[in-house]
Amino acid sequence: MTRARPQKTGLPLWAALLLAAGAGAVLDAAFPDRSWWMLAPVGVILLLLALLGRGPWTGLLVGLVGGLSFWLIHISWLTLYLGPVPWLALAGLQAIFFAVGLALTAIVLNVGPRVWPTAVGRLGMVPVVVAGLWTAREAISAVWPYGGFAWGRIALSQSESPFGSLVAWVGMSGLSFILVWLSTLVLQLGRERHGRIGVRAATAVAAVAVLLAFPSWPTVQSGTARIAAVQGASDAGLFAQNAPGQILSDHVSATLPVIDEDVDFVVWPENGIDVDPLRSADSARVADYISSALDAPLIAGTITERSGKFYNTSLLWKAGEGAVDLYDKVHPVPFAEYMPDRAFWRPFAPDLIDLVSRDYEIGTRDNVFDIDGILAGIAICFDIADDQLVHEMIADDAEIILAQTNNADFGRTDESVQQLAIARLRAIEAGRTVVNISTVGTSAIITPDGGTLDSLPTWVPGAMVQTVPLSTTDTPAMSVGRPVEWFVSGLGLAGVLFCLLAGKTTHRVSPGFGPDRARIRKRRRG
Repeated sequence: MTRARPQKTGLPLWAALLLAAGAGAVLDAAFPDRSWWMLAPVGVILLLLALLGRGPWTGLLVGLVGGLSFWLIHISWLTLYLGPVPWLALAGLQAIFFAVGLALTAIVLNVGPRVWPTAVGRLGMVPVVVAGLWTAREAISAVWPYGGFAWGRIALSQSESPFGSLVAWVGMSGLSFILVWLSTLVLQLGRERHGRIGVRAATAVAAVAVLLAFPSWPTVQSGTARIAAVQGASDAGLFAQNAPGQILSDHVSATLPVIDEDVDFVVWPENGIDVDPLRSADSARVADYISSALDAPLIAGTITERSGKFYNTSLLWKAGEGAVDLYDKVHPVPFAEYMPDRAFWRPFAPDLIDLVSRDYEIGTRDNVFDIDGILAGIAICFDIADDQLVHEMIADDAEIILAQTNNADFGRTDESVQQLAIARLRAIEAGRTVVNISTVGTSAIITPDGGTLDSLPTWVPGAMVQTVPLSTTDTPAMSVGRPVEWFVSGLGLAGVLFCLLAGKTTHRVSPGFGPDRARIRKRRRG
């Protein structure tokens, strides 16, 4: 009796490419602003279906098409002011990562069931290795090159889904792993030749039910803080034509209606002060006035110049004392806030490269402010997407996270709500209130359970004044740290290496995993 094997499945290459293109669009729809989170596993399953029967080279092509489809849609907001070149370049780079990851995945899907031929191997090992490879690809592209681009991770599609609470247990990479593992398990169950459909469906439903029934991590409140978070609705974009001090004036105007509130501190966004108060007496007097009138410290973003170097900085300002602490952005955006390898890239697009006329330095200071006894983690714009920076602020006992950002360059596109989704998941992951405050929106105060305590309409000036919970809770995601990502990524990379080595010693069969044809011919001759 022969052992049951998955059915042979493989679309013609043209059909696989069409399916991959559609899958990329489906996957993007799981993210804000559509936020149809349940489409994330559907998009993954469709991509994996397109890989069945494919070798690594055609798998690479399928992955490239799927990656371009996803990324060109997902970051289309880059074209608003910068045009198509940066959009195509970044989408193309991310699609290459996507393609390499899916090429390796094609090996596992088509060789794995042969090297792990039992039900435990097909339904146990294969989904784990596929999910590990997906997580490894996300992890690498999030940090490399030039600090990486931690956008588009499949976990980020789940900020408002029932699966979102899992991020407190396993972190961002762990949640991505779980979603891809579940998707691959469903695919593998569908490939099984033997076994009743009802049993297969019940297995998939049971896996989903276990994940959804997993309890949320309880956040213990250690205190409260009364805060004012101000959105000036200022066009603080790269190409905005503002008179010096206009953005500062806009934020003062938005703060005045709440000037009589009793608050512990007031927070303005990244670039909320457009004239550096460390070098401008007039700007310093305005910051003093706001802090004095509210009788509270002001946390505000500005561009500072120190020793001939420029920094994207958040200042902790107190009336009469000035800047008592500052944080310089650790994750400035390459090709926007600084130009890496300028001499190399300039010949390709000199006009665009020259738009970045000054390079912001990479900050080296810690990212926690002590605001009269309240420890606040500071994240400037894309810092909130950097896993390491979030772990560092929690390790330094931050009780709340202030995510200051400037989304003016992206207008009313999906960029701001995609960033808000990251902030929402960070709140759950860290067990902290996150104040996501923007020059133009989307601004919101997110509680540790992922709920929205307050929010402001985009491109409308206003202030959120709320009493928010503080916490010193250590979630499993923060306690364990990055090793979850390394472990599951290691499983994926080790698994594909094993498939490559062990696959050479098994019988050669056509793509897919039907019965060994040589054995069938031998029986027929007998």
